[in-house]
Amino acid sequence: MSQAALRVERVGHTYHDANGHVEALADISLNIAPGEFVCVVGPSGSGKSTLLRILAGLIHAETGRIWLDGQLVESPGRSIGIVFQKANLMPWRTVIDNIALPLEIEGAPLPERIRRATEWIERVGLHDFERTYPSGLSGGMEQRVAIARALIANPSILLLDEPFGSLDALTRERMALELTRIWSVQRTTVVMVTHSIQEAVFLADRVLVMTPRPGHIAADFPVKLPRPRDLSLLQDEAFSEMTGRVRRAIQVYEEAGRQPVDG
Repeated sequence: MSQAALRVERVGHTYHDANGHVEALADISLNIAPGEFVCVVGPSGSGKSTLLRILAGLIHAETGRIWLDGQLVESPGRSIGIVFQKANLMPWRTVIDNIALPLEIEGAPLPERIRRATEWIERVGLHDFERTYPSGLSGGMEQRVAIARALIANPSILLLDEPFGSLDALTRERMALELTRIWSVQRTTVVMVTHSIQEAVFLADRVLVMTPRPGHIAADFPVKLPRPRDLSLLQDEAFSEMTGRVRRAIQVYEEAGRQPVDG
């Protein structure tokens, strides 16, 4: 077996504030293979976004360790790309300039920045909008720019935190299709947090189910549906069966989390 691209070993995290302590994550361990697309689902408040921020090096876990390509993750780095629910584009920069920003920070020459950003504009289908400012883009277009910006520096892993959560249902479906197309070409390792079970099953090689707080990985569902995938898959019986299994698992752990504890 090849070395895991991402290895998470017994990660736990507790938030401390004036109101006390909130245990967000407990004893999370997992391996993700190079080029694998993994989606994380679970009840609200289960620590999904906290886990993603720890994987990105944005939060330092209180316990446990994370390795990316064999290197300990202790802070954000160029090997990690991340996209949040809000695209967070710079409003004073055009599409091409927003996408090229990571290369500019690295000190890449202007011709290289333009060439590589132009390539990504083509890949995400924005070739007529390279000189457009974010105010002239739809929500879906903004997220395409954010994904291109995250991938232009060829990171080892792409972390996605509800990237389509603010979009309407039809745009969200189209963006899921666009993401699976981009991934099929790039084969970047992806970990994506989503509240949509359908979206998770449509995109992923594996779906991980987290429990209510303190969150840990309670179920791991391999998705055996064939690739490439298109929106007709949403009507497929095997797809419906898979989403049903994931949904039932979430409901089981939600109900377990509501049970009184004897003591």
